[in-house]
Amino acid sequence: MGSCKEQEKEEGKCVWVHGPIIVGAGPSGIAVAACLSEHGVPCVILERSDCIASLWQNRTYDRLKLHLPKEFCELPLMGFPHTFPKYPTKYQFISYMESYASHFSIHPRFNQTVMSAGFDPSSEIWVVRTQDCEYISPWLVVATGENAEPVIPKIPGMDLFHGPIVHTSVYKTGSDYKNQKVLVIGCGNSGMEVSLDLCRHNAIPHMVARNTVHVLPREMFGFSTFGVAMALYKWLPIKLVDKFLLLLTSFILGNTNHYGIKRPKTGPIELKLATGKTPVLDVGQVAQIKSGNIKVVEGVKEITRSGAKFLNGQEKEFDAIILATGYKSNVPTWLKNCDFFTKDGMPKTPFPDGWKGEHGLYTVGFTRRGLQGTSCDAVKIAEDIAGQWRTVKDKSYCDSHIILLNNS
Repeated sequence: MGSCKEQEKEEGKCVWVHGPIIVGAGPSGIAVAACLSEHGVPCVILERSDCIASLWQNRTYDRLKLHLPKEFCELPLMGFPHTFPKYPTKYQFISYMESYASHFSIHPRFNQTVMSAGFDPSSEIWVVRTQDCEYISPWLVVATGENAEPVIPKIPGMDLFHGPIVHTSVYKTGSDYKNQKVLVIGCGNSGMEVSLDLCRHNAIPHMVARNTVHVLPREMFGFSTFGVAMALYKWLPIKLVDKFLLLLTSFILGNTNHYGIKRPKTGPIELKLATGKTPVLDVGQVAQIKSGNIKVVEGVKEITRSGAKFLNGQEKEFDAIILATGYKSNVPTWLKNCDFFTKDGMPKTPFPDGWKGEHGLYTVGFTRRGLQGTSCDAVKIAEDIAGQWRTVKDKSYCDSHIILLNNS
C-alpha cells in the first residue's frame, strides 16, 4: 500500500515480507522473482549495488560476449530477442536483463547491503539485516552466486611493483595498455580473452599458465561445441564424448601442449560436471599464442619492483599486471550459523539437489553450470515456495507484500 514507504521513513527499520527475501539482483535473483510472480507470490529483492546484474554492468570488460549460444543462456519464461546475434554482447545481455525485470515488474531494493542473515528457531523466521533496515520472512533465497567477490591472490612482492596491479573486475579495454608489456596472471576464459584484447590494442601480453586447462574451439564446423557436447551426452558415456571433443579439438587447434597450455588428464565435460572448472572457448586466442603475440609463461614466484620472477628462474620486466584470478562466493561473510554451505560459500549438496536447505532456505546461482543451472533452480525454488505460500491462510496483512513494523 502507498503508506508503507512513508511509514518506513518515519518508523523505521523492521519489515515483514509476505513472501521470500531474495539476496542479490543478478540473473539468479531476478529469475527466481520472475518465476515467483508467475505463481502470484510476492518477494523482496535486496541488492547492495544501485542496479540489477551489477557484475555484468560494473565488473566486466568491454569486449565480453556470452561464451555459449543464447539459447543456453536464457532465463525462465522469456527468451532473448530474435534480433540478437548467436553470441550476445555484454551490452545486449544487460539490455535483456533490464527488459526481463521490467516485463515481470521486478523492482529490487537497491543500495541494501546485507550485513547478516540468520534463522530464528523460536519464531521460525529468517532475520536479514542491512545497513539501515531489518527484514523478516519465513523464506530466504541466497542469490548472490558463486562470483560475488574477486579473488585477489597474495603473491610475494606485490606491494613493491612500480606499476598498476588490477583485477579483471576493473579491467575495461586494452586501449588503456597500448604499447605496454602486461603480465596477465591466469589462463581461464578471462585471462585468455583479456590477453586477446590486449593484443588487438597493440599491447604485449604475457599470460601465466600455471595450471592445466582445456581449450576448445567455440564452434566445430559451424555448430556450438557446447551444443555438440550436450547432444552427444544424451546418447554416449561422458568419457566417450570427451574423447570425441578432444580429437576434433586437436584437428582444429592443434596440440596446445606445444605452446605451454597443458591439458588436464580428466576430459573437459567430465571435469566441468565434477568440479565446475569451465573449458576455455577459443575465439582467436590460440592463433595469437601460436604467432607469439600472446606469450605463455610459467608460474610466478614473486613480483619485483620492475616485473616478476618466474618458477623457471627467468625474470621479466612489465609495465602493468592484470589478475585474471576469478571470483568467489561471499556467503560466509553474512549468512550466520548455517551449515548448509562450505567454508568457501558453496552448497555442500551438489547439483541438482543443492537448491534447497532447511527451514525455508534456498540457493540459486551456485550450480557451476552457468545460466542454465540458474534457470533450472529458479523454477524449482518458485514452485516449492509457492506450494507453501498457498497454505498461508491469512494473506491480508497489507495491501502491499511488505508490512512495516514499529520496532520501538
